[in-house]
Amino acid sequence: MGKARIRLKGQIRSYVQWPLRFSVLVILFNIIMYTVDFRAGIYTSVFAAVYILISLILFIRSRTIVLNDFISFATQYGQVQKQLLRDLDIPYALIDEYGRIIWTNDAFENILHIRRNSQKSINSIFPGFTGMFPSGDETTVNTLLKHEDNSFRITLKKVSVKAMMGDSPVTEKMDKDSYLIAVFLFDETEIGNLRKTLEDEKPAVGLVYIDNYDEALQTVEDVRRSLLSALVDRQISKSLSAADALVKKMEKDKYLVIANKKSLLKLEEKRFVILDEVKNVNIGNEMALTLSIGFGVGAESFNGNYEYARNAMDLALGRGGDQAIVKEGDKLTYFGGKSMMTEKYTRVKARVKAHALREIIEGADQILVMGHQITDTDALGAAVGIMRAAKTLNKSVNIVINDISSSIRPMIDCLIEAEDDKELILNNMQALERADKNTAVVVVDVNKPSYTECPDLLNRCGTVVVLDHHRQGEEKIRNATLSYIEPYASSASEMAAEILQYINDKVKLKPVEADCLYAGIMVDTNIFMNRTGVRTFEAAAYLRRNGADVTRIRKLFRDSMEEYKARTEAVSHVEMYRDKYAVSYFDGKSDCPTVIAAQAANELLNINGVKASFVLSEYQNKIYISARSLEEINVQIIMEKLGGGGHINVAGAQLEGVSLEEGRKRLKETLDKMEKEGEIN
Repeated sequence: MGKARIRLKGQIRSYVQWPLRFSVLVILFNIIMYTVDFRAGIYTSVFAAVYILISLILFIRSRTIVLNDFISFATQYGQVQKQLLRDLDIPYALIDEYGRIIWTNDAFENILHIRRNSQKSINSIFPGFTGMFPSGDETTVNTLLKHEDNSFRITLKKVSVKAMMGDSPVTEKMDKDSYLIAVFLFDETEIGNLRKTLEDEKPAVGLVYIDNYDEALQTVEDVRRSLLSALVDRQISKSLSAADALVKKMEKDKYLVIANKKSLLKLEEKRFVILDEVKNVNIGNEMALTLSIGFGVGAESFNGNYEYARNAMDLALGRGGDQAIVKEGDKLTYFGGKSMMTEKYTRVKARVKAHALREIIEGADQILVMGHQITDTDALGAAVGIMRAAKTLNKSVNIVINDISSSIRPMIDCLIEAEDDKELILNNMQALERADKNTAVVVVDVNKPSYTECPDLLNRCGTVVVLDHHRQGEEKIRNATLSYIEPYASSASEMAAEILQYINDKVKLKPVEADCLYAGIMVDTNIFMNRTGVRTFEAAAYLRRNGADVTRIRKLFRDSMEEYKARTEAVSHVEMYRDKYAVSYFDGKSDCPTVIAAQAANELLNINGVKASFVLSEYQNKIYISARSLEEINVQIIMEKLGGGGHINVAGAQLEGVSLEEGRKRLKETLDKMEKEGEIN
C-alpha cells in the first residue's frame, strides 16, 4: 500500500501552484521568440528551463513548509480553543445521551464542586434533571433547577456526533446518528432574589369593614360603647401592624390598609386570624363583632389595587361577611366565612330594591322569570311572587321552567288553573323565541349564570335582574341591571314576599300564589327550623294574611309511598366519615333524585354526632351533591371547592364526567384537604 499523502486544496493550493502556471506563458513566449530570432529563442529557452526548474523546487519545498505551518497552526489553534473553553467563565460541559459527564471546564467544576474526569452522572448533581433532555426534533431545551442554595438556568443543546466527526479516519461510518449534549449553566440566584424582592414589594391595598357595628353596640350599655369601639380599633391596628401594614380609619366601621405583598402573605399564612381575634373582643356585648376584608394586589397601580380591593369587598359582603377575600388579577382566594351572617332588622334596602324593580318592570314590554336548573319549591315561590308584581303593574309575564319535576308539579297545576293561563310556564325554546331587547328577565334563587334554567336568556334580554339569597362566588351574572343578594335571608321566597309589600300598594296575592311563596320558605327552612329570623316570620305572617293555608300546603307536599321508600333507601346508604360527616348516595329510580337527596340530607342531620351531611345523586349524566349542616360546619365553602356554592348550612354542587363512587371519593378528598389546611374545623 502506498504511503498516504496529505494534499492541499482550495485557495491555498491555488496560491502554491501559480508559479508553475506561469511556466506555460514562459514556454509560449519562448516559441514566439524562435519565430522572431533563433538566437533569441535559444536564450529564452535557457531562461525558461531555469524558471521551470526553480518553480518546481519552490513548489515542492513550499508545499511541505506550508503544510507544516498549517498543521502547527491548527494544533496551536485547537489548544487555544480548548484552553479558552476551559477558562470560559460560563460553566460548560459535554454529556452523552444517558447523562454521563464526558468533559467539563473549570467553571463547571468549581461551581458544582466536582473533580475533573469524575465520570459522574448529571442526574446525581441535579436530581430533577431526569426527562429534560432534548427529544425528537428538539435541539435546545431550557429549564430552571436548584443546586444547594443556587438557582441555575440550564441550557441543553443537542450536538450530532456524525456532523461533528465528518469523514474521520479514526471512527467508523455510523449507520445511526448519535449525539452529545452541550450543557451551559447560568447562575440566576441573584436575579431570582431580586425578582422575589420585587414581588414582595408589590403594593397591596385592603379594605376592612365591621359587618355588624351598629347592631353590636346596641347590645352594650351606653357608657361602655366607646370602650368597645376603642378595643376593636386597637385589635385591628395591632393585628395588621404586626404584618407591617399601615392602617387608617376612614369611618366608624371602615378601615383602609396599605401594605405590600410580603405583608399580605403573612396574613394569608395565618389565614387572617384577625377575623377570630376581633370576634373575641367582648366587654359584655351579646353579639360578637365580625369583619369583612377585601385585599387587592397585582395591579399596575394603587388605583388598580384599590379597585381590586373594592371588588373583593363587594364579594365578601355578598357572601355574608365574616371573611377575607384576596383578589390578585382574576384569581380570588377565600379565608374564613365560617359564621352565619347577622340578620338586618331594617327593611330600607328591601324597599329601595322594590322601587328599583318596579321601574324596571314598568319600562319593559314583557317579563320572563326563571330560577335554577331543576326548579325547586323556593325558586318557584319566588318566581310566583315576581309574576304577581308584574301582573299588578299590567305587564305580560311568564315563568321559564324547562323540566317540571314531580315535587313542584301539583303546585304548578294549581297555579295554572288559578291564573287561567295555559302558557304561563314556558320551556327554554319558547322563552328564547319571545325574548328581545325590550324584555326583562328576573333570575331568582340563583346567582351563577351557568346554573340558571336558560343561560342564553341572560344575553338575549335587554335587562337582567337578580334576586337571590345564596352567597356569591367567583362566577356571577355580570350584566345585571339590578342585583339584590341577601345571604342572611332564609329563602328567595322570603325576599320576594318582602318586595311585594313595597313594590305597589295594590298588590293582592291569590291564595294559591301565597301558598307557593309560603311553601318556598317552609322547604328552605326545613319547616322554620333552619336559618329563620324575625323577617322570616314577618314574611310568613304577610303570606298567611294573604290566604296561605298550611294544611293545604302540607297536602300538596305529602310524599308518595315510592318517594318515602326512596328517601329511606338514600338514608340507609349512609357512611360516617371522620366521625362527623354523614356521606350517602341515592341510585334508585325517581323522577327527581335530587329532591330525594336533599330530603335525605336534611334527615341525616337528625342523627346524633352528625355535623354535616352529604348525599349524592345522579341526574341527566351529572352527579348532584346536596350538603346540609347545623351551622357547626360551613358546607358552602366545601361545595365551592367542588364548583358549587350555596349557604353556610345549605349548599350543593354538580360534578360532570364522574360516577357516584368517583364523586364520593372527590368529596372525601376535599374534606381531608380542607381539614388538613385548617379551612374547616
